[in-house]
Amino acid sequence: MSNLHDAVGLCMPYGKADSPYETQFEPAISTVWTYLNPKGRPCYSLELLKAMVAHDKQLAENGGRVEVDGEMQKVDYYVTGSRMPGVFNLGGDLALFVLLIKTGDREALAQYAKLCIDVQYPRSQSFFSPTLTSIALVQGDALGGGFECALASDVIIAEESAQLGFPEILFNLFPGMGACSLLERRVGRRVTGRTNWRARNIACMPLRRLALAAIQLRTVLSPWPFGASTSTMPISCSL
Repeated sequence: MSNLHDAVGLCMPYGKADSPYETQFEPAISTVWTYLNPKGRPCYSLELLKAMVAHDKQLAENGGRVEVDGEMQKVDYYVTGSRMPGVFNLGGDLALFVLLIKTGDREALAQYAKLCIDVQYPRSQSFFSPTLTSIALVQGDALGGGFECALASDVIIAEESAQLGFPEILFNLFPGMGACSLLERRVGRRVTGRTNWRARNIACMPLRRLALAAIQLRTVLSPWPFGASTSTMPISCSL
């Protein structure tokens, strides 16, 4: 593995090959690349949530390290992107909600909610590693839990065409896994209230009024956006 630390751009897959949460490690920059890739609808399916929790729990238990080809590798950056064109993630599995509500399965709903918390909290704490930086790479719409995932990250990098917001109020729900406090810390109470209760999306435009995200790109270049020739600027919110 030591010789691979000079191979910039080389990513080594690890974990389950058919997982809805794809994982790769780039030795040259000590970066874990993860990709949301649920089967079917681009939302937080039970399978995706369980895969994320299992991966992140192991990362935290190993002190900010992942096992790649039998060797433990220290992680400096943890990037989360999506394999779905035009969509980062659309949040909760509404079809599952309807099914569980109709069958009166309160316990299953509570278990789903706990899985969401188990995904969000470690991310908001940088996976309990003081030297790790978590990054949300938003290439498309991030709604509900998808926006929440981005907010729980240390840094948000988004394409200027991305839409971020909380549509929960349209279904008589509200963001319940820390989203309100996470957003308020970035943009203040006024914008948070308008975003939540009016179900208005935040358009990622270079207005420079509110520092929602760290970097805005016209198009995110792969595999690593930092140092790309595309011009970057702070993202602000248009409400």
